[in-house]
Parts: sequence; structure tokens; C-alpha cells
Amino acid sequence: MRFLLDTHTLLWAEMAPETLSQPALAALAAPRAELLVSAATALEIAIKWRLGKLKLPAPPGEFLRTRLARSRITALHVSVEHAAHVASLPLLHTDPFDRLLVAQAQLEGLTLITRDEWIPRYDVTVLLA
Repeated sequence: MRFLLDTHTLLWAEMAPETLSQPALAALAAPRAELLVSAATALEIAIKWRLGKLKLPAPPGEFLRTRLARSRITALHVSVEHAAHVASLPLLHTDPFDRLLVAQAQLEGLTLITRDEWIPRYDVTVLLA
């Protein structure tokens, strides 16, 4: 299976894995699972860190580079198609990062690992983080 990690899922997997559900931990550990993190997640992390709303053991660039290099998680770039697809989503909530992750999951056929209560209301496959 192919999984897209929501921002909190990536952070918990790296810094507080005990916070994740057993199904999420199993998915992250599955040898054949393809794990992806969106460039939108990197942007969200960078913004929240800069605003002082997120503490990391290193600055965002270093944190993400190190974590991705030592894990099986690969980067998913944001395409123009991904960004434009956000316009077709119902206005269930306004978080631009979540909406972009939903668009990417829909277009790429990914299961989104999240605990966000709004995301399952979209037409997207979700695994509870």
C-alpha cells in the first residue's frame, strides 16, 4: 500500500511513536508499504517552527533531511495539478495544508494517515493515526 503521512503523523512517528495507533504503527513498519511525505508538510513544519508553535530537535531543513535520509519515507512534490485540484474539494474546512494533502491523496491514490477529524469527510481513504 501507499501512504501519505499527515504532518502530525510524521512528527509523532519521529518524536513520539507511542502517540500513534497500532494500525498506523503497523502500516509504517510494513516492509512493502510506500511511505510519502508531502512538500506541503515541510512547508507547514517550517512555518509553525518559525512562528514558535512547533519545537524540533533541529531546524526544519536539517530535521526533515535527517529524518527522511534514515527512514523509508520519500518526498512527494506538489504539482500544479495537485494545487489546482484543491479548488474541486468541498469547503469542509479551510486548512490549506490539509486540503492539499487530500488533493494529493485523491490524485495519487494514497491512503492518508491522519488523526484530523475533518479529513475522513472528504472522498479519501484514511488510516487513523
